[in-house]
Amino acid sequence: MASLAEVASAAPANAGAAARRRVLTGRLLSYAALLIAVILVLFPIYWMLATSLKLPRDILRVPSLWPSRFSLANFEKLLADGQFLLSIRNSFIVASTVTVISVIISSFAAYSMVRFRYRFRGIIGRLILFAYLTPGSLLFIPLSIVMAQLKLGNSLTGLILVYLTFSLPLSTWLLQGYFRGVPRELEEQGMIDGLTRFGALLRITLPLSAPGLAAVAIFTFTGAWNELLFALVLTTSESVRTAPLALNYLITSDVLPWGPLMAGAAISSVPLMILYFVAQRFMVAGMTEGSVKG
Repeated sequence: MASLAEVASAAPANAGAAARRRVLTGRLLSYAALLIAVILVLFPIYWMLATSLKLPRDILRVPSLWPSRFSLANFEKLLADGQFLLSIRNSFIVASTVTVISVIISSFAAYSMVRFRYRFRGIIGRLILFAYLTPGSLLFIPLSIVMAQLKLGNSLTGLILVYLTFSLPLSTWLLQGYFRGVPRELEEQGMIDGLTRFGALLRITLPLSAPGLAAVAIFTFTGAWNELLFALVLTTSESVRTAPLALNYLITSDVLPWGPLMAGAAISSVPLMILYFVAQRFMVAGMTEGSVKG
């Protein structure tokens, strides 16, 4: 029979072992959850790349996780006539222009909403949010009529103007949160030292909101790059097709050319992957600041 001293010394040891087991169990569960999340996120990308590198006859005949023979035939078929590269160029022009214009205009709009006091400011803010929440499926018919009246239908300029209608409200709404996090006293001190209001915006507020600006720019670029509905309605010529639209036109009737589709999707993903890889630090910082300060 164990003595009281032995029982007393064994109790802390048991408690310590139980604590280590809880820590180990927690870590294993965390790793398991992380592994499941990584698989769910990366598997579609892996499947896309693997399918794009398979021979056309192997895609449907031999469904496998790994290509039996690697081939660039799908890429060669997709890029043979140069039209898909033209659509990539169009997407880049549209997305870049929309991003630059949207960030510039929404910066002034958000700054006005945060720093100035004027009548109907609250109503304007709610209208901006309402414009962002309005489904695009309700707007494409009126917008297509407006673009036709302006003779901007079937053009990249028309697409840029239409994309600004949904990117500007989102950018303005997001930037308000970042600008609120910049102390007003810093701008006032700058203006005491000789800066104008515009100079305080350029030299104090915008630099301190750089992560937020980067996050907004990336969101805007991604939204314009991936948009399909308005491009499908507003453009008809092959010369002004964007990348998502060019991929959509690869589908004829009920025939799905999986190889070229996956190759096109892989090529279309490259600019976004590079953008997110380069700006991931700003993305994390911007999203965190926006969630706290907004």
